[in-house]
Amino acid sequence: MARTNAQATRTKPADTELILLEVLRSERVTPHMTRVTLGGRDAARFVPRGFDQWFRLFIPVGEASVRRMPSKLTTVSYLRLLAVSRTERPVLRNYTVRAHRADGPHGPELDVDLVVHGSAEDGTSGPAATWAQTCAVGDVVGIIDEGCLYAAPDDTDQVLLVADESGLPAVAGVLASLPRDARGSALVEVPSAEDAQEVDAPDGVEVRYVVRTDPHAVPGRAVLAAAREVAVTGAAPYAWVAGEQGLVSELRRHWVQVGVDKSRICFTGYWKVGKAH
Repeated sequence: MARTNAQATRTKPADTELILLEVLRSERVTPHMTRVTLGGRDAARFVPRGFDQWFRLFIPVGEASVRRMPSKLTTVSYLRLLAVSRTERPVLRNYTVRAHRADGPHGPELDVDLVVHGSAEDGTSGPAATWAQTCAVGDVVGIIDEGCLYAAPDDTDQVLLVADESGLPAVAGVLASLPRDARGSALVEVPSAEDAQEVDAPDGVEVRYVVRTDPHAVPGRAVLAAAREVAVTGAAPYAWVAGEQGLVSELRRHWVQVGVDKSRICFTGYWKVGKAH
């Protein structure tokens, strides 16, 4: 994660030990999103927290790299990990829990949605997207739970959620966890109309997908324009935005300008245009 106020809003779990899981299955749920379902091994140790719960995902690049996963991620363990050869060092990325089921056919299951651009076959996709397209049942990964960022105060009377496609899993998690009498809006930019997903939202929260009609446009620009048109009507609104850093910083600035208190804005830059993610 990049630019964020996570330290101010984050609810971190007491247990941040490495959890080993296996790939149970994977499927392309929309043209640009692949869902990988994890379980087995230490799955019973994972504590679901709802909302935008996120975790560190360690993707092995070979059998040896499984042994290179740190039991905890600290400054020291991270520096040691960086010192490991690329041929043995697991890929480290941050992802959000898309869904958790305690009663899967073979025990607890955790769904992870990964945005897929490019192709693993021709080498145009990044390491995480390549893994999503090529992982097989039984492949081992490691995760470290990092808790939640969403932290709306009890007096919140309007929820504002905005994201590009990289933030869609988090938006879905927040919507499913909101009180059923919550009111507000959720705007998500997607590369195509077929990338919209069904989500479990309260009746009082309007969910709208903004399709990026120009394939060469910077992700987040379209939903930024749409979000600026959403009126802040609540006396105690809570705003949450995640995705490309330009979207995050500009929308946060807009919300402050229209009167949303800085302490009631949760913002996280998942990635930056021009940099691999």
